[in-house]
Amino acid sequence: MAKIDDLIPSAKEIQKQAALKEAQKADEHAKRLAAADAEKRALIDKLSKPSGLSEEEKVQLASTVIQRAVRNGLSEVQVYRFPNSLCTDKGRAINQMEKGWETTLTGIPKEIFQLWSDYLQPRGYRIRYQIIDFSGGVPGDIAITISWDG
Repeated sequence: MAKIDDLIPSAKEIQKQAALKEAQKADEHAKRLAAADAEKRALIDKLSKPSGLSEEEKVQLASTVIQRAVRNGLSEVQVYRFPNSLCTDKGRAINQMEKGWETTLTGIPKEIFQLWSDYLQPRGYRIRYQIIDFSGGVPGDIAITISWDG
C-alpha cells in the first residue's frame, strides 16, 4: 500500500495548491482585461480618425440606411453609437445641450455631422446627438439619430 502522505496531502499543501490555482485564475483574468482594454483603445483610436470614405460613398451609405428605415416604417434611425471619449469634453456639451456642442466632435461622429449639414439638413432631415448610457451616473455612449417626418 502507498504511503498515506502520498495519497492524502496535508491541509497546508492543499491550501498552497488552491492559492496557486487562484493566482493563475487572477492572472488569466488580468490578461483578458488588458486585452479587452487594448482592443477598446484601438477601436477608439480608429474611430477618432477620418473614415477614409469618399463623399459619394458617405452619401450612398446614408441613403441606404435611411431607405431601409423608411421601408421598415420608421421615421428616424440611429445611425451611430460612439464612446463619449470621441468628444473633446467627454460629451458634456451634448448632455447640457449647449450651443456649439458640435465643435466638440472628433473623427467619425464629426464626419457624420458634416454629412448631415452638407447634404441631409438642406433636404429637411434632423439630427440628434444624445447620451444614451449613464454608467455610474456619468455620461457614457452617445447615439446619433437621423429623423424625418413630423
